[in-house]
Amino acid sequence: MDINLPGISGIKAVKILADDPATASIPVIALSANAMPHDIAKGLEAGFFRYLTKPIKVGEFMETLDEALRLSGAESSRAAAEESP
Repeated sequence: MDINLPGISGIKAVKILADDPATASIPVIALSANAMPHDIAKGLEAGFFRYLTKPIKVGEFMETLDEALRLSGAESSRAAAEESP
């Protein structure tokens, strides 16, 4: 998710997602040209799974996607196990 979205900031959007039980466990990756250390810290504090900066480093991006998918797969497996009788 970009930080500078039209009509809403990515920071606000990730907080909305985190507050909704249906989307709270989805890892959201920030992607932004705002690359100052305080921008990154603000994004991570807001709840982004990772904060990547532009221009995209393809290897870092792919590793982050793999990690997010592993995490979301583990969350899905745990939720399914908790729902089973």
